[in-house]
Amino acid sequence: MENQFRDKKSLQIIKAGRFKELAAECVCFANAHGGIIAIGVEDKTGEPPKNQKIEQKTVNDTLERLRGLTFSVSLSVSKILTHDNGGEFFEIIVSPSKKIIATTSDGKIFIRAADKCYPVHGEDIQRIVSEKDAFQWELITRNIDLHSIPPKNVEQFVSKVRQSDRVKVTVKEKSDIEVLEHYNLVENRQLTNLGILWLGTASQRARLAYPITVQYIVYNANNEKVRKYIWDDYSLNPEELIYAIEKEAIELSYFYELPDGMFRKQVRHYPKEVLRELIVNAFAHKSYLISADIFIEVYPDRMTITSPGSLPMGVTKDNILHEKNRRNTHLIKIFHDLKLMEAEGSGYDMIYEKLIVDAKELPEIESDFNKVAVSVKSKIVDIDALYLINYIIRHFQLNGREEIFVGIVAQYKKIFATELIKILQLTEEERLRSWYTRLRDMQIIKTYGIKKGTAFIINPILLADSKLNIRPTLKTIEPHRLIALIVEDLKIHPRSKSSEIQQRIEDIPIEEIRRALIKMEKDGLIKSNGGKRYKLYLLA
Repeated sequence: MENQFRDKKSLQIIKAGRFKELAAECVCFANAHGGIIAIGVEDKTGEPPKNQKIEQKTVNDTLERLRGLTFSVSLSVSKILTHDNGGEFFEIIVSPSKKIIATTSDGKIFIRAADKCYPVHGEDIQRIVSEKDAFQWELITRNIDLHSIPPKNVEQFVSKVRQSDRVKVTVKEKSDIEVLEHYNLVENRQLTNLGILWLGTASQRARLAYPITVQYIVYNANNEKVRKYIWDDYSLNPEELIYAIEKEAIELSYFYELPDGMFRKQVRHYPKEVLRELIVNAFAHKSYLISADIFIEVYPDRMTITSPGSLPMGVTKDNILHEKNRRNTHLIKIFHDLKLMEAEGSGYDMIYEKLIVDAKELPEIESDFNKVAVSVKSKIVDIDALYLINYIIRHFQLNGREEIFVGIVAQYKKIFATELIKILQLTEEERLRSWYTRLRDMQIIKTYGIKKGTAFIINPILLADSKLNIRPTLKTIEPHRLIALIVEDLKIHPRSKSSEIQQRIEDIPIEEIRRALIKMEKDGLIKSNGGKRYKLYLLA
C-alpha cells in the first residue's frame, strides 16, 4: 500500500523517460523520513504485470539518472524482485536527508506527507528546516550508557511490549536489548533522546533540550485562574505522565445526567477516549525543539489543549481527517504498540465519532508556526439528537464512519451534500457515497435531490418507530411541501423579499428558501420584481 514510507510506479514512468517526476518523488522521501519506491508495480492492481521482465541495465540506468537529477538525496536500489504472478519489479530505497534540504537538480523542493508529494514554496522553507531537525530528534544518541538507568525501567517497558496484542510475535521473542533497539530507544548501548524520554531518570530527562512539561489550568466564568497544576520535574515518562494528568484533571471527568427511561444516562463533558487521544497527540506530535509547555486549559464551556510545534507538513485543520503525517515516528509507534493511542490514521476519526455520538460540536483546531491548539466544547448541542443517535446505534450495527454521518444528520435535522463534504473534509461528492450508501439501504436516512444538491434527513418512519419524544421541525420539510408553504405565505404577504419569507418560516435556512424560490420562478408559480439584491416575490 502507498503510505508515508512507500510508493509504487508503473514501469512506464521509466520507458517514457519521466525521470524528473520520479526525482521529485525521491526528494519528497528524502525531506521526510525516507522511503521505498517500487518500480514496475501498477497503481490499480498493486502488482506488476504478469511475466513482466526487467533488465539489470534498466535498474542501473535509472539509479544513475536519478542521482544526476537530485541533490542531497542518498539513493540505492534493490535486486530485481519477482512477484507471485511472475512479474518482475525493483525498489528504489531513499534515505532521509538528516541535515541538508534535498532538492531536484533545478532547485525544487518537495516533501512527503501521508501518500502524497507536496511542493515546498519559499514561505515554507524555514518550516521544512525546522521539521527536518524534528524528524531526526528521536534518534540522536546521548553519551548515556544503558547501564546508567534503573533496570526496572527496562523490565517494565519490555514486559508491557510482550503483553501487548498489537506487537508481533517476532518482536516479543527478541531479547530485552533487541526490543529496545527495535523501538530505537538505544543504539550501540547508548540511549537515544527517545530512550531517555521513556527510560531515563529525572536528571537525565532534564538534560534533554526540551522534554515534556505540562500545565493544567482551570478558569472560572470570569476567566480567572482557580486551579493550576504543573508537571515540570521530569520524574515521569510519557506513559506515566498521561495517567498522572488523567488522575489530577478531575474537572475533565464531570458529566451531565439525563433521564433514560427508568434509569439515568451519564454523558461526560469530554469523552474519556477523546481526552486520552488529544493528550497523547499533544505528546506525540509536539516539537521537542521548541521551549514551551503543553497547556491543558479548562473553561466552564470548553477545554483547550495546546502543544508546541505546528501541524506536520501537508496536514491542516481542513484535511486532518484524511491526511496523515507524523513528526515523532518512533514515539508514536510506542504509543500505538502499548495501546495508549488509536491505530495510525484513525485518531481523529475516533474523536469525531465519540463527540458526534454524544451530540457535541466537532473540535476546533488552530495551528501556526509555533503551536497547535485543539478545543472541545462541553455542551450537548441537541438533546433530541443525542437520544436519536443512541437509539440508532443500539438497533443497527454501524461502523465508525456511519455513526459520524448519522450523528451529523441528526444534529442538523436536514443537511445538504455540499455541507457534508466540507464537514467531512472530502474533495468530491463521489467520495461521500461510501459514508451513506449502507445507511440509505438500511432505511436509516432518506435522501432527495441529485449530486451536490442531495439533501439528507433521518427517515421519518424510523423516527416514528423509535417512540422518542422528538420535537417536530420544519427543517426536514420536503421540497414540494416547502413550495406549498411559500405559496401560502405569499398569498398573505405578496411582494416579499426572500429574507422576509425566511423570518416567517424561521426554522428553514435562507439558502433553502432561495433555492425553492428559484425553482418556483422557473416553473412559473411566482414572479419577481426588482434587482438581485432587493428582489420581491409574488404569485404569478
